[in-house]
Amino acid sequence: MALAIFDLDNTLLAGDSDHLWGEFVIDLGLVDADTYRQQNEQFYRDYCRGELDIYAYQRFALAPLVGRDPAELARWHDQFMQRYIEPIILPKGEALIAEHKARGDTVMIITATNTFITRPIARRLGVDILLGTEVEVDSHGRFTGEIVGTPTFQQGKVVRLQQWLNEQDATLADSHFYSDSHNDIPLLQQVDHPVAVDPDEKLAHYAQQQGWPIISLREQAAKEY
Repeated sequence: MALAIFDLDNTLLAGDSDHLWGEFVIDLGLVDADTYRQQNEQFYRDYCRGELDIYAYQRFALAPLVGRDPAELARWHDQFMQRYIEPIILPKGEALIAEHKARGDTVMIITATNTFITRPIARRLGVDILLGTEVEVDSHGRFTGEIVGTPTFQQGKVVRLQQWLNEQDATLADSHFYSDSHNDIPLLQQVDHPVAVDPDEKLAHYAQQQGWPIISLREQAAKEY
């Protein structure tokens, strides 16, 4: 089984679904717009610098969802998909997924963004295997505002992927990993075929040093955030 692993935000999407969810929460009027946007922007800057406190960020992102009825959250997510995600899905990314499927590769998305936000996106992209930061639910299926297990961020992606490989009795032989972010260097170092996709400055520099391929999946028509 050859794995084709994709990061999601700013790799298969021309934007960051986590950050955009924050904008959507503001649109719904669930939070104070100015305060929430300021905090959301700060967390995003921390992420770009590789300094994000993933636990603090997930508590922040999940807070407006705590205790909400799952049916209500599903309706919100449908709106989020239509308004924020569909416009930034990259056709070249979809084509690359299809190319790997045609080869018989097993396709996976691994993302630091929580699975509430990303599972419908992975489904829309036709990817059945998703490793993301898992959110805790209570006995009624409602979010508690906490996460469970190892968050899929930086080295945590390596940890969670290895757990999955052990469960599947699989290896990373002949595997690909596509990512835009220097936060993913730990996992890029693990695969046989690391690929930098529209990389940030730090990853572009590192990829050049390592002789890794650097590609672009961006389209002129894609709306960028």
